Amino acid sequence: MVKAEYTEDIPGTVLIFKENPYASSESSELKKIGDIVLVPQPSDDPNDPLNWSALRKNWHLTLICIISLVSGAIANDAGSAQDQMNKELGISYDAMDDAAGVLFICVGYFTYIAMPATFLYGRRCVYLVCLVFAMAGSLWFALTQSTASSIANQAFIGIGEACAEALTQYSLSDIFFEHERGIKIGVYILSTSIGTYLGPLAAGYIAAGQGWRWIGWWGLILSAITFILFLFSFEETAFDREAAMAQKQLCRSADDFFVSNGEKKTEFDGQIRDITPNTDLEKGMESSPYEKPSYFKRLALITPASNLEGWGLRQYWGRFVQTLRIFTFPAVLYSGLQWGAQDALLTFYLTTEEEDYMRPPYNYGDTAVAMMNVPCIIGATIGCFYGGYLGDYLTLWLAKRNNGVKEAESRLWLMVLPCILNPLGLFLFGFGTARNWNWVPTYVGLGFIGFGWGCAGDISMSYLMDAYPGVVLEGMVGVSVINNTLSWIFTFSCQDWINGMGTENTYISIGIICFFVIATSFIMIAYGKRMRIKTASRYYQFLDVRSRLDGK
Repeated sequence: MVKAEYTEDIPGTVLIFKENPYASSESSELKKIGDIVLVPQPSDDPNDPLNWSALRKNWHLTLICIISLVSGAIANDAGSAQDQMNKELGISYDAMDDAAGVLFICVGYFTYIAMPATFLYGRRCVYLVCLVFAMAGSLWFALTQSTASSIANQAFIGIGEACAEALTQYSLSDIFFEHERGIKIGVYILSTSIGTYLGPLAAGYIAAGQGWRWIGWWGLILSAITFILFLFSFEETAFDREAAMAQKQLCRSADDFFVSNGEKKTEFDGQIRDITPNTDLEKGMESSPYEKPSYFKRLALITPASNLEGWGLRQYWGRFVQTLRIFTFPAVLYSGLQWGAQDALLTFYLTTEEEDYMRPPYNYGDTAVAMMNVPCIIGATIGCFYGGYLGDYLTLWLAKRNNGVKEAESRLWLMVLPCILNPLGLFLFGFGTARNWNWVPTYVGLGFIGFGWGCAGDISMSYLMDAYPGVVLEGMVGVSVINNTLSWIFTFSCQDWINGMGTENTYISIGIICFFVIATSFIMIAYGKRMRIKTASRYYQFLDVRSRLDGK
């Protein structure tokens, strides 16, 4: 096998195993787990989220999964109330489609608006603000009396879901190393999938048993419980690792100075004091320089960045404008296209379920339609395991065969299976629906669609995090904007598309589109590294500009 060229100047090409002929002498000092080099390198500070205990990390992951599930559920449960809202309030189905489009727009673009605040004021405050909007939107939904309010409450719910679009992935990158992220992103995608598919299922039962307004009341209850959990147990993960590393180097230099020079005078905090070898120095080495923040500090509503200037308005605006450059990175466009295609397809098969299957010859009720999401959940669960666990395993296996160097494109080989199964699922579901087939192939088709949903998002977003590790949040914000813009477009065109082409031809066309969208993965496999090399200077310039905006 030809040896891969290793250089740290290419984003997404990293030394992941220590046995590497291109590794510098400094690689012996890198922190590892077994023979796996930790990326990013953690500091020595036990308060560094990368150094948290497994229990602490897993609770953080659990809370992220809860908010992803809840926000996904309340963002997709309005469809289960459509018939009753139409009969009781006279709200048209077109107006409900408009409300769904407004939701998508608010999700994508509030994610962009809130992004700079995450860097400047901490992660917790953004999560809590979004949960307040989710509660307000759910309450408004329960009290809806007009078409205008039915659209406006979906705007609030969309803003509430924004934190689960990019910030969740960024939080995961705060606490997990690169070789662990595939399975963690898979767990996050699974939570989103369960919320997306289980939300309409639960809402169907609620509408049938308690009335459609209770969909909003239950959304309010779940959002309030999530808010309380986050308020009292979701720790802030903002951590200035560069400053911690600089402090470590400073302490090391000071130690070397004292050891080599005997008794010396030094200045700390503006005061001159003596340090005597084997007494003060040893005593200082025995005591840890790190202090664990108090409970209230770790759960502060706002955690200002160490470089925050005043209210941070100049820095906020600078980051807001600077992030526009993220759309010039191929991996962002690729990941946004993959995840956006899955959300766009969601509109089609949910629409078909809610319309075709409630008419003859099927005559399904709300509950039976809601149960059609069960195969999707099963498929998504398998897809998340496939894209997450196997994705991490594959990247490590290929890195060992590549002299210890991991390439970001390694996990994209797993896109072969969804490229086949996802379009096949659309064909089976479309043909089965139009031709009144037995339920078996139709439901198998839904399972294949769920599989594509689960693994396509996981693999593409993990790839983006690997390819440009320094811009995880901005990259995910770009994905959210692309994803929700595509979803908005397809939401407004879905009904006209089905009416104009018919169910069978519609699913043939979107199945072909799905195939070509996922097949772009093979372009990234072949040319992704070249693209990363060509965009490397742009990437480092992005980081440099961001640092200057922050005053570093």
